[in-house]
Amino acid sequence: MNIVKSPLWLRILLPQLTWHGSRKEKVIYLTFDDGPIPDVTPKVLNILKKYGIKATFFCVGENIIKHPEIFNQVKQDGHQIGNHTYNHLKGWKTPISIYLKNIEKCQSYTQTNLFRPPYGRCTLAQIKQLKKKYEIIMWDVITYDFDTGLSPDDCYTNAIKYSRNGSIVVFHDNLKAVPRLLYALPKAIEYWQRQGYSFKVLEGKSDT
Repeated sequence: MNIVKSPLWLRILLPQLTWHGSRKEKVIYLTFDDGPIPDVTPKVLNILKKYGIKATFFCVGENIIKHPEIFNQVKQDGHQIGNHTYNHLKGWKTPISIYLKNIEKCQSYTQTNLFRPPYGRCTLAQIKQLKKKYEIIMWDVITYDFDTGLSPDDCYTNAIKYSRNGSIVVFHDNLKAVPRLLYALPKAIEYWQRQGYSFKVLEGKSDT
């Protein structure tokens, strides 16, 4: 079963992670994981530009190396950058020394203090070390756009059903997500705009 909204017990257990923004502001924080990817990330950028929205992109280092022109376009369009490891590593299955080195390899390109663990999984020991340098960003709502068994309309419903003030919402700019992402993203944006929401990037500061 897909758990669209981050469980309260998990947020209570791990308060050192960032799950959402201020509940006092009528704001949505759109985030995108896994890019940059040709034929996906540029289409996301076009959608965001159409609606005048800035978002936060958690990028995979090896994809930055493969597609530097797209990565540069994300930055030039004024979006925020986050670190998503160099090889999309699963923290639970990776020794801490290897995990941290992989993140630092990605950091040489992303230059950000925002980090999101792939699959939302990292150990308490990894969190302890990462918190010295990064704000670890989780989410309030995950759309499951990567789930090929989900219909585009179900993905849209996931995006809007549990979102509220300060929600951090996760989409994926990867190939698996395309049919659901490109359908749900503009519809969700229009829904949120009708509800009076504005959009912000997650704040990070450069290491340079």
